[in-house]
Amino acid sequence: MTGKWKWIGKLAATAVSVTMLTGLISACSGGGDQSAENRVLRIGVLYGEANNDSWVREQYTNTYEYTHPNIDIEFQFAVDYSASRFDNPNGENEKQPDTYEQLTKMLTGDNPVDVVIFDYNYLKRLTQDNLLKQLDPLITQDKFDISDYVPTVVDGIKAASGDNALYALTPTFNSSALYYNKTMFTEAGIDFPTDNMTWDQVFELARLLSKGEGGERQFGMTFNRWGSDGYYDMQTYSAPLGLKKWDDKLERMTVNEPGWQKVWETMTGLYKDHVVPTQEDMSLVYESMNKQNADGSYYSNPIGGDLFLLGRTAMTIGEYYYANEIKTTMDNASKIQDFKPFEWDVVTMPSHQEMPGVGNVYLSDLMGINVNAPNADDAWDFIKFTNSREWAELKSRNNYQLTARKEFIKPRDGLTFNINAFTSVKPIPPQSTDTEKQLREYPRLYEAEQPAYQLFQEVVQGTKTVEEALAQWETEGNKILTEIKNAPASPAEGELKPAADGGGTAEAVPVG
Repeated sequence: MTGKWKWIGKLAATAVSVTMLTGLISACSGGGDQSAENRVLRIGVLYGEANNDSWVREQYTNTYEYTHPNIDIEFQFAVDYSASRFDNPNGENEKQPDTYEQLTKMLTGDNPVDVVIFDYNYLKRLTQDNLLKQLDPLITQDKFDISDYVPTVVDGIKAASGDNALYALTPTFNSSALYYNKTMFTEAGIDFPTDNMTWDQVFELARLLSKGEGGERQFGMTFNRWGSDGYYDMQTYSAPLGLKKWDDKLERMTVNEPGWQKVWETMTGLYKDHVVPTQEDMSLVYESMNKQNADGSYYSNPIGGDLFLLGRTAMTIGEYYYANEIKTTMDNASKIQDFKPFEWDVVTMPSHQEMPGVGNVYLSDLMGINVNAPNADDAWDFIKFTNSREWAELKSRNNYQLTARKEFIKPRDGLTFNINAFTSVKPIPPQSTDTEKQLREYPRLYEAEQPAYQLFQEVVQGTKTVEEALAQWETEGNKILTEIKNAPASPAEGELKPAADGGGTAEAVPVG
C-alpha cells in the first residue's frame, strides 16, 4: 500500500485516550520553549491535500500544538492531491510527477520546511544529497535516550545513510512475519517453524504439509493470506536479493542471468507441485466452500477468501495487524459456519542465505530535520516529542503499527505469540537505482516487464522451461528498451526522452 491510502489507513487505526494524553502533556510540556513569542514550524509530508490537512494533524501534530501553544504548524505536501487532480482533466496518460524532485523542492526552495516526514526508500538519496541534518550530535547533547529503540529500526536507518549515522527517527514501524497453523503441524507430526529460517527451509516444511486434491487440498504456504498471482508472489521472495530487470542505462534486460534463473526455478516449482496454490487451485477451494442455505441462498462467509483462517494453508506471510484479525475470528468462531478454531503462532520472516535476517520492514514515518531549516531548534524539539517514551505509550494502543520503543511492544488483549518475530528482521537495503523514478520518466518502460506474467504461467503449466521463458522475456524486453532508446532525442544530448504516449505509471507493475 502506498501514497495517500497508506496514510489514511494509519489514521483510521489511531486512538488517543484522555488519560494518556494528560500524562503526555505533563511529561512533555517542559520540553520546548514556552515563551510568549509565536513561531511557525513548517513540516513537509510526501502526500496530502493542502485544503484538508486534518488527518495529518491528528496523526502527528495535534498533541504537540496543544502542549506548545506558541508554535503554529504549517504543512507542505510534495504531492498535493487537491491540486494534482486538476492537472489532467481529460484523463490522458502523461509522465507522473517525480516525488523525490518535489521533495527536494520543499527542502531547498525559497521557504524551506523545517521537518520532513518521508518513506525509508528516500533516506539514502536525501543523505547523499546532504539535505538532512545529522541527529547524533543533538541526541548526545540533549541526552535523548534511544537505548530502548528496536535495533532493526535504528540499524536500518543507519545502514541506509551510508555513514552509519542517524539522520532521522520514527516513532512507529511495521513488519511482516511467518504465521503458522500449529494445529496442522501437530496433526502431521512435524516440528514447528523456528526463527531465522531460510526460505529453502520453509519451502521444505511447506512441501511436507501439502496434501489432498482439488477443492479439498491443503497447501503448505502462501505468500499472503489471500493467495495471489505467482509472478507477484515472486516479487516478495526476490526483493531482498536486489535483482534488476534492466540495466541502469536502460540498454538491455538483465533477466536471463543466473540470479533470476534460480528465483524462477524455485518459485515455479512451488506452483507446479501445488505447494503454493495457483489461481486455479484457489478457484477450486472457493467453489468447494460455496454452500447454500436451507432457503436456497448462499452462505456469506465472514472470513471471505482468507486461506490461512480457512485452514487451507499451513503458513502465510502477514503483517503485525493480522494477529488482531486472527484473534477476532477465533473469538467469534461459534458464529462461523463449518469453522474449526486452531492454534497459531509466528516466527521471523524467512530470509535468503545471501541476505540473512533481511525481511519486510516498513519505516514509512521517518522524521528528519532539513539541513536548511529556518527553525531547526523547534524542528528538533518536535522530533524529540514525537519520538519520546510518552508518545510511544500512546502509539502502542495502535493495532496497526508497532512502536519503535521495545518497552511498549507486547501482545494485546490476552494474546500470547512470538511478537519478537516482528522486531528481529532488518529492512531491505535501498537499491542503487531508483526504479520507480525510471518508470515515471519513461512510462512505456512497464511494457518491458509485461511478457513475464504470461511466461511465468507457461512455465508453471509446463509449456515452457525456465530457460526458454527468460530468453523470450529478454528478447521481447530488449525490443521495448530499443524503442525507448530510439525515441526522439531530448534537448540534452545523450539523454533519453520519456515516451509521450504514456501507457503506465510506477504503480502499474510490482517492481522487485
